[in-house]
Amino acid sequence: MSIDAAVIIDEPPFLKRMFRMLLADKFALCAAIFLLVILAMAILGPSWLGDLATKQNLRGRNAAPFDFERAWVWWMGADALGRPLLARIIVATQNTVMVAAGAVLISAVIGTVLGLIAGFSSPRVSQIIMRLADVIMSFPSLLIAVIVLYILGSSIFNLMMVLAITRIPVYLRTTRAEVLEIRERMFVQAARVMGASSKRIVFRHILPVVLPTLTTLATLDFAYVMLAESALSFLGIGIQPPEITWGLMISQGRQYLTNAWWLSFWPGLAIILTTMSLNLLSNWLRIALDPVQRWRLEMKGAKNG
Repeated sequence: MSIDAAVIIDEPPFLKRMFRMLLADKFALCAAIFLLVILAMAILGPSWLGDLATKQNLRGRNAAPFDFERAWVWWMGADALGRPLLARIIVATQNTVMVAAGAVLISAVIGTVLGLIAGFSSPRVSQIIMRLADVIMSFPSLLIAVIVLYILGSSIFNLMMVLAITRIPVYLRTTRAEVLEIRERMFVQAARVMGASSKRIVFRHILPVVLPTLTTLATLDFAYVMLAESALSFLGIGIQPPEITWGLMISQGRQYLTNAWWLSFWPGLAIILTTMSLNLLSNWLRIALDPVQRWRLEMKGAKNG
């Protein structure tokens, strides 16, 4: 008993353990660093390079990349109006990340709450909630986005809300499935026998067990929503000028693919790298937050340490 107590006392804090496990996985570490850079660009980019991203210079129309004799913002070339692509990509990061993060946050919160209610309430309430989710899922998400944005108009808020609504059933169904399985476990039954209220059981005993799965799902969903926003902007019904997103930059550069490939290549590369980083980080989170598989990363971290 004393040995177990000593082990528990000497166990490092959760965040410190997570940091050690992250350092042990080089691919996940690189992905996390890249995403931190993207986040910094989203926060600081518009205030830092706002004028450079919108100022036109017709003498530099479709300037080729890798011209290191000019300022660093011109290293990726310029667009059809002579605006430096690197500056535009940095500034466009804010809108791209804002739409994806807002849609994921709204859909995750609403979907999780509805999933907890559907999984822990009466069968009648559960059936009503699940039928509403089935109605939303019966329509292709991009088709719903196209119709709604065509009617209401293209704006950051409308795009965010449409993408959020189409992703609510994903979190709802996942949360409900997890709750239906967890509510039958012995520790939940014990809490019920001891007189714990349904609210306490849900938020104190069930939700912490469901959160790792939802965190991994949200990380993957962030990449999906970002690709959906890019597709809508590419089709011309997403965010419109003078606002900038990576998808809109690809759409604007497609007519110059034969003689100025870099107009679509660089924003497309930003989308690919961000999506790959999110997928790598989600795979790492799935293992790091799972008590059954976490020991693999902890053993690797102990060896490297």
